[in-house]
Amino acid sequence: MTQQPTQPERSRPYLGFGLGLRPQHYADLLERPDDAPDPRVDWFEIISENYMSAGGRPLINLDRVRERYPMVMHGVSLSIGSVDPLDRDYLDSLKALAERVDPAWISDHLCWTGVDGVNLHDLLPLPYTEEALAHVVDRIGQVQDHLGRRIALENASTYVTFTHSEMSEWDFLAEMAKRADCDLLLDVNNIFVSGFNHGFDPIDFIEGLPAERIVQIHLAGHEHNETHIVDTHDAPVIEAVWSLYGEAISRLGPITTMIERDADIPPLADMETELDRARTIAAKALERAA
Repeated sequence: MTQQPTQPERSRPYLGFGLGLRPQHYADLLERPDDAPDPRVDWFEIISENYMSAGGRPLINLDRVRERYPMVMHGVSLSIGSVDPLDRDYLDSLKALAERVDPAWISDHLCWTGVDGVNLHDLLPLPYTEEALAHVVDRIGQVQDHLGRRIALENASTYVTFTHSEMSEWDFLAEMAKRADCDLLLDVNNIFVSGFNHGFDPIDFIEGLPAERIVQIHLAGHEHNETHIVDTHDAPVIEAVWSLYGEAISRLGPITTMIERDADIPPLADMETELDRARTIAAKALERAA
């Protein structure tokens, strides 16, 4: 298991290098002897909604994996930026799952996912205005009070911007974390995607965030369509994103890191090999920064 290195003071533990828990890998994980967890995977992230209404075999498998590995919970339906009232039933289910899993933290996205009670199953962007900021900060407070714990919010990949935005996305995130006293999940692939789509420098994004608030990093693959990039999570991490990850670690210090894969999911051994590369890049970045 990865040992915790020296790092900036943060509100959450350092977990090392992990993967998203996917059913395709249950057999490999659960056929190992109980006293022999995989040394190449330090922890797992679960998609919260996959288990909030589940029963039977999904929860049995979840419990068995949780016995061996630390976990975090990552959601896609909190809709923190929506003007719809917060879904209290959803929050109750999220809290119940957290009590079962005891995650190191709970995360979701800075976005909205629907209107008038209809879930559009997409992570839709917000205008970066003072009005939107105040709205999101208030809702984060309600969620954190309901859950009895701090949450982390992730920068989503975006494909449109708003002409009346008053600040950059990174300034919005930094101020949101400060006012709401919440954490941040830094998706390096999403920075690369949005930077290409909107023409900003990803390094400006990274340097604009408060390192002490960032508890986790996501890495993933995407689809490049020449004029725009789509965040797809169906391919390996590309070289440019690996390079940006190294720059992030050199500037921010060691941060709990994972690789997301949601389609065309390869064998666990292939994911472990990719995860080993994250370890190597992070170690070299920290050496350069020392």
